[in-house]
Amino acid sequence: MTFDASGRLPEAFLTPGGSSFMDFLAGHAPDLLPGRRSLGTGDLSKDVPHGTTIVAATFDGGVVMAGDRRATMGNIIAQRDIEKVFPADEYSCVGIAGSAGLAIEMVRLFQVELEHYEKLEGTTLSLDGKANRLSALIRGNLAMAMQGLAVVPLFAGYDPDIAGGRIFSYDPTGGRYEEQAFHSVGSGSLFARGSLKKLYRDGMTATECVTATIQALYDAADDDSATGGPDMARRIFPVIGVVTADGYQRLPEAEVGDIVDTVVGARLQRPDGPAAPLS
Repeated sequence: MTFDASGRLPEAFLTPGGSSFMDFLAGHAPDLLPGRRSLGTGDLSKDVPHGTTIVAATFDGGVVMAGDRRATMGNIIAQRDIEKVFPADEYSCVGIAGSAGLAIEMVRLFQVELEHYEKLEGTTLSLDGKANRLSALIRGNLAMAMQGLAVVPLFAGYDPDIAGGRIFSYDPTGGRYEEQAFHSVGSGSLFARGSLKKLYRDGMTATECVTATIQALYDAADDDSATGGPDMARRIFPVIGVVTADGYQRLPEAEVGDIVDTVVGARLQRPDGPAAPLS
């Protein structure tokens, strides 16, 4: 932070030019943007922790996002209780997959970006506008993605225009794609989506949707070593966020634990999980 001779902030800091915090930061401290840093050459992906897997699914009146708690570094478990699902603002959430450190930094910048816009404009961005802002952040990280440090988040939120939830996925270049009903990202995403295909149905309640996402993470952990299943010994369970017209809520640990206990108990009788309904 640079002050003038009187110890005051420069006038430019007190008169933001536009509603984008990213643009303001790029003009005054571009080195603080993740994509502006030079890391040299070579593939650095094996030297940093990576996080997977994130799943999201809509229900009548909202959307659920759930993330496992494992971070890996090569074949090593780097962390058993990492958090990968965060509120973006009052009515949206974001889950991270990819290079964990960069992803968490990007989420924090995204949160500030949305809050900065709201304070300057006196209103919140539309859900599409939020999704576009996140796309720009990911695009700014392209140089690092080319060195193996990709960040591939999953974004979801409540849209008052449809009185329901919407889900957006991204590619490492910042491409934005709206998903229908459910989606998953991360190394276990293939197995999680396969699980949701058999369990998801229209008209699910919030609790049923939460249970389906936990089942999907369990199935992902069953086939993907980088995805952590429920840790019953340490009582480490997925982080689950629910977004409705009332805003974002992280489900209490005790409530998630009760659902996990039910899921794991049923798996003792049927290890491959519940069968898909025929209708």
